[in-house]
Amino acid sequence: QVELVESGGGLVQAGGSLRLSCAASGRTFSSYALGWFRQAPGKEREFVAAIRWSGGRTAYADSVKGRFTISRDNAKNTVALQMNSLKPEDTAVYYCARDRIIYSNDPPISAARYDYWGQGTQVTVSS
Repeated sequence: QVELVESGGGLVQAGGSLRLSCAASGRTFSSYALGWFRQAPGKEREFVAAIRWSGGRTAYADSVKGRFTISRDNAKNTVALQMNSLKPEDTAVYYCARDRIIYSNDPPISAARYDYWGQGTQVTVSS
């Protein structure tokens, strides 16, 4: 069984930064791509960022490109999302998730590709 636990959310002013972290259980953590998604009130869950199992390739939503950075530490079974220059429209619950396909070449951007999800952490950006 795989468990993902997010942390690091909170309240921040526009222009500020937050670093989200996701800790994963499971011996095969390093074999799967990982992603971050978010869901704002009244909106559908949307892709934010993803990273290949080896960490050598990443993907970002256009709305966060240049502001957010995804990284992973396979030795510690963690994936992080560094969020800079935050905007009020970044307010959402952020989820980390694990790809359902082992050793996939490209980090997936579709939520349907992910089979394990964390419980989410709230990020609120005030104007």
